[in-house]
Amino acid sequence: MDKIKEVIVVEGRDDTKRIKQAVDCDTIETRGSAIDDDTIALIKKLDQQRGVIVFTDPDFNGERIRKIITQAVPNAKHAFVDRKKSVPTKSDGSLGVEHASVETIREALMNVYTASDDVAGEITLDNLKSARVINDPHAKTRRTQLCDILKIGYVNGKQLYKRLEMFSITKTDFDNAVNQIKE
Repeated sequence: MDKIKEVIVVEGRDDTKRIKQAVDCDTIETRGSAIDDDTIALIKKLDQQRGVIVFTDPDFNGERIRKIITQAVPNAKHAFVDRKKSVPTKSDGSLGVEHASVETIREALMNVYTASDDVAGEITLDNLKSARVINDPHAKTRRTQLCDILKIGYVNGKQLYKRLEMFSITKTDFDNAVNQIKE
């Protein structure tokens, strides 16, 4: 695999170490969820020079970092690791990129999304209700599967609509993913 042009934004050293086992790349570490102004400025600069891929943990802090970076760098690319594939081997650890397999990391980086200002708006809240990914007793389970199939990272019901719009997921892709959900 050729070297990845963009700089991958991760949370810490362990993420960098694991990603570099999977691909040839450069990374920048946010050093946790308390991302400072200097780090944001550096990410902005790197985005202008080479582009950036945000690849944070599939947990609350990872999503927080992702939102902060997206506000500062709206055209940043995003890679997501499946929550089930980033579970620590020790019971006291937290979900993280550093726990994902080399194959999982490569797959995530082959399915990168770029946020779009050109929002398709094809998917409505009624579509989400009909697909039973919101306002349904089994919504969380179905939504988790949908997010895994679309490779957009797990989100709660309120954020799902925004994420689908942000990445301009088409109604066709949405419907195809919904049809793959297992009951």
